[in-house]
Amino acid sequence: YKEGKKMFRSSNHTINKFVLLGLAESPDVQPLLFGVFLLVYVFTLLGNIGVMTLVQTDPHLHTPMYFFLQHLAFTDACYSTVIMPNMLVSFLSRNKDISFPGCVAQLYSFVFFGIVECYLLAIMAYDRYAAVCSPLQYVVMLPKAVCVWLVSTSYILGFLYAAIYTSCTFGGSFCNSSVIDHFFCDIVPLMKLSCSDRLLREKVIFAFVSLNGIITSGIILISYLYIFSAVLRMRSGQNRSKAFNTCASHLMVVFLFYGTGFFTYLQPSTSHNGLDKVAATFYTLVTPLLNPFIYSLRNRDVKKAFMKHMKRCLC
Repeated sequence: YKEGKKMFRSSNHTINKFVLLGLAESPDVQPLLFGVFLLVYVFTLLGNIGVMTLVQTDPHLHTPMYFFLQHLAFTDACYSTVIMPNMLVSFLSRNKDISFPGCVAQLYSFVFFGIVECYLLAIMAYDRYAAVCSPLQYVVMLPKAVCVWLVSTSYILGFLYAAIYTSCTFGGSFCNSSVIDHFFCDIVPLMKLSCSDRLLREKVIFAFVSLNGIITSGIILISYLYIFSAVLRMRSGQNRSKAFNTCASHLMVVFLFYGTGFFTYLQPSTSHNGLDKVAATFYTLVTPLLNPFIYSLRNRDVKKAFMKHMKRCLC
């Protein structure tokens, strides 16, 4: 912390690096945290790369649902990689520094993949609506060209919104301190360090976060209202159970990702406290770890493809 204090400059100059305090300041805890989060990162990569490989190699998984799932797995792997390597190094090193350009790049990449994930989850909700409510027109509603266009739009929106959030976050002067009370360069702790007028920039960020949240969660909510209505009209209990299981995995991911994300970014700046780090670990580290396992363990097609792939490897 003292080292960070020495590094800050006056408001007429730009600082050249920040100090990330991390999850815990006690040196005794650092090796334990390193071991835990190294396992989390390894399983995150294995799970998501495994999903991408299965979808790519198994012809039975070449459907819109798994096309979107493949991109969600790619996003989760990148999302975690933006934060984890630097975090793991900081656990074993006394040097907690991150350069100014490195901090900008980390925030931009984090926001980019976070926005892409929001829109992919919304697209997957629409995919489930099409599969449950219009199964006979499913292929017509989601041809390959439409699927590619939807995913491409998600990446384009992620690129644009990440540029807006990053420019607003770094658009002022940092003169109070260069010490970030977080384990990565996030919007909220960085805005706290700004000594210039940040009210307008906070309003812009809040407006765009709200807009993204309303659009994506609105698509998810409307899709599932139609889905639940269609499920309740089904006469067969077996069909209702199958439809519910099809959507349950996606809903679990949505609640975990959106719940912790809204808690962090849609509360007043004066209300932020130590729980922000806890919430951040869920939507940045835990969700990318759990997503492939949630979809795989509750999905017969994925489990069947996995077992077939394992048999080929063993033979």
